Amino acid sequence: MRRRLRRMSLDELLGRSRQEVSKVLDRTGLLTRDGLTPCDAIDVESFRAVGSRRFFAGAVSQRTPQLLDVRLPAVRNEVVSAADAVCRGRFDLLGYRGLLFGEPVDWHLDPVSGRRAPFTHWSRIDHLDYALVGDHKVVWELNRHQWMVGLGQAYRLTGDPRYADAFAAFVRQWMDANPRGMGINWASSLEVALRLISWCWSLCLFRDSPALSRGLFAEVLGGIWAHAAHVERYLSYYFSPNTHLTGEALGLVYAGLLFPELPPSKRWRTLGARILADQSGRQILPDGVYFEQSTGYARYTLEIYLHFLILAGRTAWPIPPAVAERVGRLLDFLLAVRSPNGSMPQIGDADSGSLLPLARRAQDDFRGVFATAAALLSRADCAWAAGAATPEVLWLLGPAGLRAFDALRPAPPGLSPSRLFPDGGCVVMRTGWEPDAHQLIFDVGPLGGPGSGGHGHADLLSVQCAVFGEPCLVDPGTYSYSGDAAGRDFFRGTVAHSTVVVDGEPQARPAGPFQWRTRPLARLRQWRSTPEFDLADAEHAAYLHLSGGVTHRRRVLFVKGGYWIVVDDVDGQGEHQVDLRFQFAQIELDVDPGLWARACGRGGRGLLIRPFANVALKASIHSGEFDPRQGWTSAEYGRQDASPVLVYSTVSKGPLRIMTLLLPTSDPRGAAPSVAPLVGEDSLPVGLVVERERVHFDGVGAFRVRAVSSAVGRRE
Repeated sequence: MRRRLRRMSLDELLGRSRQEVSKVLDRTGLLTRDGLTPCDAIDVESFRAVGSRRFFAGAVSQRTPQLLDVRLPAVRNEVVSAADAVCRGRFDLLGYRGLLFGEPVDWHLDPVSGRRAPFTHWSRIDHLDYALVGDHKVVWELNRHQWMVGLGQAYRLTGDPRYADAFAAFVRQWMDANPRGMGINWASSLEVALRLISWCWSLCLFRDSPALSRGLFAEVLGGIWAHAAHVERYLSYYFSPNTHLTGEALGLVYAGLLFPELPPSKRWRTLGARILADQSGRQILPDGVYFEQSTGYARYTLEIYLHFLILAGRTAWPIPPAVAERVGRLLDFLLAVRSPNGSMPQIGDADSGSLLPLARRAQDDFRGVFATAAALLSRADCAWAAGAATPEVLWLLGPAGLRAFDALRPAPPGLSPSRLFPDGGCVVMRTGWEPDAHQLIFDVGPLGGPGSGGHGHADLLSVQCAVFGEPCLVDPGTYSYSGDAAGRDFFRGTVAHSTVVVDGEPQARPAGPFQWRTRPLARLRQWRSTPEFDLADAEHAAYLHLSGGVTHRRRVLFVKGGYWIVVDDVDGQGEHQVDLRFQFAQIELDVDPGLWARACGRGGRGLLIRPFANVALKASIHSGEFDPRQGWTSAEYGRQDASPVLVYSTVSKGPLRIMTLLLPTSDPRGAAPSVAPLVGEDSLPVGLVVERERVHFDGVGAFRVRAVSSAVGRRE
């Protein structure tokens, strides 16, 4: 504790102290309520006439329902079906379907574990204590009230008063059961801000309904005021200065811009806008990578800033040009790592949540944010990635947004398909932008972002691979934050990723669900990209603490249009167990006695893998195992699926070199191609002959030439 205090700046010490004093005063009832009284400056009628014009064009346009029916006719049924389920008390949240929280709704219950959070002041609740509260993510997802926005969408599309009546009943029940400061639903300022945003949308979507009476409007407006005051007082400057802080800032911008009649509104919007402007330069790295090394939280960040840009534009609130420029770089990165089939690879944590889910989407479906960015920022490459206009474009930008999207001529990014992102530590190698392209992502960066690295995984030098457009080698996902501690550690651990594991040890050990005891990082030694090949060379020293001091260096060579060669050098004194692991998606996989692994994907096409080493290797496949845990992936929070992991193992003294061929093939069940190693004087493989193509590594670069048959197996 003393060491931690010594690392804090004076501003941080003062800021944390102020928040702790506020908690004490809040618990004792002595904290000022910031003038929280009904506001006579605005009532429901003036809000209907004027206030909603400050909001998102699609939410207030009378043409939105008609345009959705014409352009996206399936949307109505999807929205109405979800709203009907909510009216029956059934909620689809995260990776769970049809959750029941009781009648009336128990807002403090986790129905998955059956645990109920205690009803006490929020500052006395440890939301990470699973035995006390269950999985807080499930509780909070319900209490974000984003499903209330779904009720509002259904009301706008159908005019059915049932949805407005359900909203009125639910929001009143919530306010009765969650007085300000009491219970788990006040324990996260981000969750408070997200609920505030949902309430703002609900007021605008239900603005014409008789259910939104003068009294109900005043109650909800008072609740928004209370939420904004709480967020302002407990901003996550130090606890989670990531999407927590930017999401909270956006909540303040919402309240400040939509309700300028409230006395603190100018302070809220000024503070929120300043935080968002400042954090855009901190959280989005110069190369566009989101600083927490997570594509899931990169989407949160993109959603936050798109809402900020749109809402500020509607109200003529000035934003520094650098904000949009940073958003553009983030889009560049996401377009580069996007899989050829259109899905988004998982990198780091993802919790299946969203800033505001205006359409139901899988965790890896980014079409909504790409389409919105295309229309807002005139990005033809984002329109290409989206494929078509989406419901989000209409709900956020209205008819003008749809016209802006339609005016674009979708085209793939104009930048090279193979790129290095040096600040974020990410290498992308791909054949092109076609939907059946091959792609490999190589992690050459740090473990997570600054601070705790809480959303990063111990996946240094790991690879992901898509062949013929379909993801093949994948990141395992997240599965859980607090509901299953062992599962949490497995999915973010080294053994769940496609990299090298030494002596069964992780590259880093967790120190809680969002912290690490150590924070190793990879170092990029070299990056070369030509029309013929890409080469990335990186290393890490996460295993130096092992007996004999072990290092791992990985080189990945992409012979354009053909195959990858992955060269792993493991060096250190003494004998060590070395496992070369490849985590696959849910596809068919087998391995033969000759070490050829065959992965068969959709349409019968797939990937061949064959390692060559200076020692004997043993091959095995594991799927859905618990002792030890291996062979799992998680496509959504709370869900895990058995998925094969391929392991090549040996016990050897260093230096050890494993040279592995990754060969996309249209016939993975056919005969293995002619492949043989080139062996150096020290018996280490220095290259491969693939069919009649010779690839030689000289320790600095790589090249390829046509070979004759006599070159196979010769010493260099």
